[in-house]
Amino acid sequence: MSVPPPLEGLTREPGRVRSMADFYLTTMKSALITEFQYRMGNYLYMIGMIAEPVIYLVIWTTVARQAGGSVAGLSVGNLAAYYIVWTLVRNMNIVFTPYGWERRIRSGEMSGALLRPIHPIHHDIAYFAGWKFVVILFWIPIALVLSLVFRPTLDPDVAQIVVFVIAIWAAFLIRTLFLWVLGMVSFWTTRVGALYQLYFAVELLLSGRLVPLQIMPGWVRALAHFLPFASTFGFPIQALTGPISTAALWSGLAEQFGWIGIGSLLVAVVWKRAVRRYTAVGN
Repeated sequence: MSVPPPLEGLTREPGRVRSMADFYLTTMKSALITEFQYRMGNYLYMIGMIAEPVIYLVIWTTVARQAGGSVAGLSVGNLAAYYIVWTLVRNMNIVFTPYGWERRIRSGEMSGALLRPIHPIHHDIAYFAGWKFVVILFWIPIALVLSLVFRPTLDPDVAQIVVFVIAIWAAFLIRTLFLWVLGMVSFWTTRVGALYQLYFAVELLLSGRLVPLQIMPGWVRALAHFLPFASTFGFPIQALTGPISTAALWSGLAEQFGWIGIGSLLVAVVWKRAVRRYTAVGN
């Protein structure tokens, strides 16, 4: 009987980590090169995406001016900063949606993904993460133009900047995980668009996307933090634009990590059951 070397497990584990790191770096690089080739398409897409916050920005700054210069303690400049940072957070939050899941199931594309020796979620996370570097690069001139027009009040300290950089990536992960769970409903129903629209409506109201959570009533803020939505929009934006205490910065970050843990667990549990029901349709 052969006895495995005592260090075999230890040497294999670093090998897996290195393989995963190589996979992520290669996929992110591929996404960056691919998406950078379509600069005009990406720019037009981003301009379309900023139409929504610009409308909110115009409405709320008008309300603030008519209310004497501020709304719930947020000045015109604070609101301008909130919605300009919103444009970056929104683009960071674009992930693989349940509509994509419908296509994967109907076209049989999922069959190929299941044959790969790696969980399909890693490709989605890595590809969209690589695309984000293109998004950030293209967002900078848009933010400069918006800043010249709307004159935001933005004076973050070092802790706010550090937490914001971590928070926007954590928000990306949270939204990826929860929309993955929602998308996997396609294994049972094939179409999940209606559920996604319901999710989107609740997210719009409870994430700080439509209205800054600081302006919302206390019970709405409590409900928002009971769900993952505040961690995907409201917290990252407020982390940079304030006002926010140091304790709230770190507790908000801890809340995000908690949602990442819950989302990861849900993905693991639902995936295990969902994939047993998979039947390729194809067209």
